[in-house]
Amino acid sequence: MTELRDAAMTSKAWPFEEARRVLKRYENGPPEKGYVLFETGYGPSGLPHIGTFGEVLRTTMIRRAFEVISDIPTRLICFSDDMDGMRKVPGNVPNREMLAEHLQKPLTRVPDPFGEFESFGHHNNAMLRRFLDTFGFEYEFYSATEFYASGQFDEILLRAAERYDALMEVMLKSLREERQQTYSIFLPLHPETGRVLYVPIKHVDPKDGTVTFDDETGREWTVPVTGGQCKLQWKPDFGARWAALGVDFEMYGKDHSTNTPIYDAICEILGAPAPEHFTYELFLDENGQKISKSSGNGISIDEWLTYAATESLSYFMYGKPKTAKRLYFDVIPKAVDEYHQQLKAYPEQPVEQQLANPVYHIHSGAVPASTMIVSFAMLLNLASVAHAEEKEALWGFIRRYAPQASPESHPDLDRAAGFAVRYYQDFVKPAKVFRAPTGQERAALEELRDCLGDADRALDVLARKAAQEGGEAALPTVDWQDEEFLQSIVYAVGKTHGFEPLRAWFATLYEVLMGASQGPRFGGFVALYGIEETRALIDRGLRGELSA
Repeated sequence: MTELRDAAMTSKAWPFEEARRVLKRYENGPPEKGYVLFETGYGPSGLPHIGTFGEVLRTTMIRRAFEVISDIPTRLICFSDDMDGMRKVPGNVPNREMLAEHLQKPLTRVPDPFGEFESFGHHNNAMLRRFLDTFGFEYEFYSATEFYASGQFDEILLRAAERYDALMEVMLKSLREERQQTYSIFLPLHPETGRVLYVPIKHVDPKDGTVTFDDETGREWTVPVTGGQCKLQWKPDFGARWAALGVDFEMYGKDHSTNTPIYDAICEILGAPAPEHFTYELFLDENGQKISKSSGNGISIDEWLTYAATESLSYFMYGKPKTAKRLYFDVIPKAVDEYHQQLKAYPEQPVEQQLANPVYHIHSGAVPASTMIVSFAMLLNLASVAHAEEKEALWGFIRRYAPQASPESHPDLDRAAGFAVRYYQDFVKPAKVFRAPTGQERAALEELRDCLGDADRALDVLARKAAQEGGEAALPTVDWQDEEFLQSIVYAVGKTHGFEPLRAWFATLYEVLMGASQGPRFGGFVALYGIEETRALIDRGLRGELSA
């Protein structure tokens, strides 16, 4: 444990760098509250989305890194701002006319359009908790409605009334002149209608802890700021929540970054040190536009998990969180294969490299072994040439390639085979475009076909390549199951047929035989697909049957 902690204290992996920043807050002693608090926030106006997953996952990675370098206990709170007023009716729910009658009411006072929960807010909170539980996150759930109504927020709300002018000074600097005229940090709930009111506050009484205002009809009301009868505007709420809970760390997207000084100032005016924060870059769709849950662009959690396991998404989320990244279907195969490459590398790495390996953080140090003896990219190409409809079709080839493998002994591979068939059917198959070979390409393909399975022809082409390069290479042992031997034949055919650069030869193989612009290491593909099957595939390409 000492070796691990020592390595973690100097690791350049970003979760450890962030964890050390949090630890520095308590270099003079542990927190009075007895624990370090990590928080993530959630707006429950819609269903959880991929950004929610990323935020909780990344915060959890930092929390676990902190637990390696410190013995101070930790907590993670997922806070739902379910007291927010419903500003518009969502377009993807039933009973929209009924919902329209409850606009501006807190989400926990809006009836559930699905008829399953106490309110729309409770429904969305349940969806969030189910979502987090599905991925095994360890967290405590907090509802803003309960936080305000239970009195847990009262001390800070009364302090906000006492320090109202200082808080307003911070906020007014960030607002346009027109907005300044009507703005208040307090949003009272109407005593009769229950709606969240965006109205000017006529008077704040810090002694009684009340605010006075006129409603839309001109009637004057005075209500307490405590007990859930007022809520704070969202920016003051952010900082006030930090102060009330004693939050030590919170991350949020780049779109919040300009508000960070406001959140910090609010928290400090209310008597608490601002937490450490981490601003991550946003995800982009296939066109380079910011992903938005309201516009529905990009890729959802469910869509990713249709084509790959959760761990591959966690791997994608780990990499370069401060760099904007395209999050679309075409990133999935690469994420799957890179995740398994890192799994395979992990056991042989020294502890310093293990702590920098993404799989350490994905699995909180309990890193499993990979059973992916065939890459996801190779499975996709196998599905493509085999026109696979079910994963069992791929297992016929896999068993011949690796007789010891089975779905039971290689569960990662079995799941990946099913995902590969789905991905092929939905993305690869519709995009396949075959072409006929040119004269040069035809001659090379014919020789490759003839070399496969024929030792004399294979050794002859290897010898010709060696002579062309001005040397006499020792010829390898013929082994039709050896990927390296097969790759050397493919390489030699391309060289002796004058393909310059050689990648043009590999492009020929992919475009003529697979209908794609890129593909697998071809020797490995032949070993998996089979010698005779590959010869037959080349014949079909030469006859024009694939491009017909």
